[in-house]
Amino acid sequence: MRMRTPITIMTPHEVIPSVIASAAEGRARPDAGVTELLKLLTFLSPAFPVGAFSHSHGLEWAIDAGAVRSADALRLWLLDLLELGSGWTDAVLFVEAYRAAKAADWPRLRSVAELASALSPSRERHLEATAQGRAFLDAALAALPSPTARQLRDRDCATYAVAVSATAADLGIDVRSVLPAYLNAFVANLVSVGVRLIPIGQNAGLGVLAALHPLIAAIADRAENSTLDDLGAAAVLSDIASMRHEEQYSRVFRT
Repeated sequence: MRMRTPITIMTPHEVIPSVIASAAEGRARPDAGVTELLKLLTFLSPAFPVGAFSHSHGLEWAIDAGAVRSADALRLWLLDLLELGSGWTDAVLFVEAYRAAKAADWPRLRSVAELASALSPSRERHLEATAQGRAFLDAALAALPSPTARQLRDRDCATYAVAVSATAADLGIDVRSVLPAYLNAFVANLVSVGVRLIPIGQNAGLGVLAALHPLIAAIADRAENSTLDDLGAAAVLSDIASMRHEEQYSRVFRT
């Protein structure tokens, strides 16, 4: 009588890991650039819980006052922010914080964080920067270990730009990738404000964002070679808008 080969029956809990292991066998390790991209997409996704959707950076007042009434006016407002306002100052502070975190220079990083907080031109702008910074660190630390992010969170001293920058440096994400992505997320959030409040429609909003991409890339490139001596802003109407928004009677956004 011929003996039959015994059949091994695997449970679903045994089958699934086995299939995954077989599929991965011989496969190259994930490309570092892909891993970096996935982290960026996660950190700067609208779904990442920093509360960006509740802030307008004073734009709500500008729209209500009639200073921004069209897609083109919105583009010009954001262009000034990037070149002459908080977009540029955040980019400079972002790079400086990245260098400090990369060098594990905690006193220098704390100094940058304190400077970034002190440069807020209004109470609401300070709230916007620090509330998002705190929320970002909370969410990032829940997903990935970052000693620098932990120190910033424990001392509660980071603006959003500093929090993203220091965490990215700690996790080995290249500043040439994370800074343009940060600026793009900043602009995209304000475009979303314009889409809802002017209103201009989503297609027009995407057009505004696309038109600003070359400038975003240029600002990021210029900021990479900057120092704190390059700090400076002249987007005065945006600063006034954030102050006026504090007393705006009817509003949708916190800032």
